[in-house]
Amino acid sequence: MCGIAGYVGNGTRKELDAMLKALEHRGPDDSGIHIREDVGFGHRRLSIIDTSMRGHQPMLSADKRVVIILNGEIYNYRELQRSIKNAGRQLMSDSDTEVLLHLYAMHGEDMLRDVVGMFAFALYDEKNKKLILARDRMGEKPLYWKQDKGCLRFASELKGLLASGIEKRLNVEALQQYLLFDFVPTPLCIIEGVNKLEAGTMLILERGTVFMRPFWQPKGESDISEDDAVKRLDVLLQKSVSRQLVADVPLGVFLSGGLDSSTVAYYAKHAVHSIDTFSIGFDDPSFDESEYAREVAKFLGTRHHDRIVSSADALELVSSIADVFSEPVADASVIPTMLLSKFARRSVTVALGGDGSDELFAGYVTFQADTFSKIYRMMPDVVKDIVVSVLGRIPASHKNFPLSYNLKKFVGSTSENSVHRHLEWLGTFGKDARRKVSGPLLLPLVEDSNEFAIPDSHADNFDGSEHNKLLFTYMRMYLMDQVLVKVDRASMHYALETRAPFLDHTLVDFVLSLPYSLKYHRGTTKYILKQLMRDKLPPSIVNRKKKGFGIPLARWLAGPLRPLCEELLSKQSLKEHGLFDERYVGVLKDMHMQGKRDNRKELWNLMVFQMWYQRYM
Repeated sequence: MCGIAGYVGNGTRKELDAMLKALEHRGPDDSGIHIREDVGFGHRRLSIIDTSMRGHQPMLSADKRVVIILNGEIYNYRELQRSIKNAGRQLMSDSDTEVLLHLYAMHGEDMLRDVVGMFAFALYDEKNKKLILARDRMGEKPLYWKQDKGCLRFASELKGLLASGIEKRLNVEALQQYLLFDFVPTPLCIIEGVNKLEAGTMLILERGTVFMRPFWQPKGESDISEDDAVKRLDVLLQKSVSRQLVADVPLGVFLSGGLDSSTVAYYAKHAVHSIDTFSIGFDDPSFDESEYAREVAKFLGTRHHDRIVSSADALELVSSIADVFSEPVADASVIPTMLLSKFARRSVTVALGGDGSDELFAGYVTFQADTFSKIYRMMPDVVKDIVVSVLGRIPASHKNFPLSYNLKKFVGSTSENSVHRHLEWLGTFGKDARRKVSGPLLLPLVEDSNEFAIPDSHADNFDGSEHNKLLFTYMRMYLMDQVLVKVDRASMHYALETRAPFLDHTLVDFVLSLPYSLKYHRGTTKYILKQLMRDKLPPSIVNRKKKGFGIPLARWLAGPLRPLCEELLSKQSLKEHGLFDERYVGVLKDMHMQGKRDNRKELWNLMVFQMWYQRYM
């Protein structure tokens, strides 16, 4: 895991130095710069594989005509090394970066066909005057880019591009998307003119022209029995976890005590026999999962490390959120993720986690809610009005997303389109709410914008059933642009590499090809995964209700975070840009502080944007 930055065109060494300085946290072990004519590549290194100077980047091909910088890991690099040697080529290091150089020499733009990994890289072919930027199939590693005034610049994080001195203009269409989804979906960016490279895609710059070349498309659905599917899933999980345990530095597993992280811990323990696991807990029982993590660790026999953190530990991180996210993401679970990353980094440099399982296997409560949504949508309007009225009278609760809160979110979307419905359930400000919260500058865009154009394109591009289209959209939206961004930024803030075995694309291909009934079966989420793990983990873990990695945000907003909330969302602060309706924001605050309505998501969404705006604009 590293940080990369560069330019092709009229960039400067000064700009490149500034970009690398902004990415220093991503790679504290080494740095390097390569400049030749109008091409500049820079790299900040977190040494994981071949930690010697032979793995130094930027890395040049033997003939000095091709240069590459890589952020991420190629998990099957050993297999690829053998194929390279069999082709009569000589390897000068044990680095996975060098493997990519040889694959380009052998296969050109088809170089990623057999590559398994998480990565974002830049490669420049001097002979053909060609730049290639590439991002892994699941979008685990980030890459921002901008082409302007004869120069294409790129960086691992938005703050890297901003450090180069590019023009900073707010993308108000992206802000609309952020208010709805809690993140800005790829390829959009909160800064006008900047793009996020799409997952599974190469950007190719040749003769001044940019074009996109997708290199991965998930396969269609297959017909397979449940028994065969369980056996195949077992083999693929074994292989994925084993591949991701390769490192030349200490490695461990994040363990929450939920099914996903426990599954990863199970396969890791059986692959290497001795493994470290890490968890944190809270002094609030509504948010504490540490007892389940200890139960799994004892059952598997791992070397378990845990720590109970206080509210003070978490609260002191809030002010750093704008530094962690240089593009706003309204996910408060970044705070416990940062605490866990900081704790684990004391012992290891790499940590495996369970991210991606919920999206692959329909693990969220929203999939269960969908079962009842059709019934609710068929009710007469008068009955719906009564339901909404009754729910409105239920007192606000500050627990970890209580039933009353979820029910209010449930009735908040009655869209006939399942993708739109689920994203509204997950997000914050639907169209009606955005009409109320938007100031004069934003209000016209509420009516004119097609906020679902990006998720609709993901659903349309997937060849499968309506339910599997929905799962794929979860992976391309909520997983890629919220969950994975949160984990990447939180862990890299402490120079910790995180890996997600569930996102090995060979495993993803297989699970996406399965019938939806093997993922969500008669009210049971993650059905096939639970069938696989029922004899491998304690029943209390396999059948445990999903909890989520949260903090007591609702209570904190009315308590220790209230001064910050009042400051960020004051009339004076909002007048700096005029984007939001001051009166409506005031109502949101008052209703929450008085305990009349749980507005944790609305307030946090606006606060995160305000912190970002004050930091970067």
